[in-house]
Amino acid sequence: MGIFSWLFRSRDKPKNSYHFSGWPFVFGKSATGAKVNEFTAMQTTAVYACVRILAESVAGLPLHVYEYRGNGKERVPGHPLYFLLHDSPNPEMTSFILNFPITKIKLIP
Repeated sequence: MGIFSWLFRSRDKPKNSYHFSGWPFVFGKSATGAKVNEFTAMQTTAVYACVRILAESVAGLPLHVYEYRGNGKERVPGHPLYFLLHDSPNPEMTSFILNFPITKIKLIP
């Protein structure tokens, strides 16, 4: 019955199962004593707007695949990953739609 009781437990008070306290020097307590983490920071309008603007700007840049040859690097449009990164990873996504959430996740650790 232990499996079923866990599966059908009461969820009236959900708990945040994601605890990211690995960077206390980045996300710690503020001067007022309020706890600041990536979730509470993204609820602030200014932080959300900055992250969105940066993520949209970076996601809009073209991605190219390069290969080192001899004394420098050269763009390789024939590489199998070039189409996935530069144009479209699948028929329902563009490169921008793929890169936007990736960049957003990288901006808020």
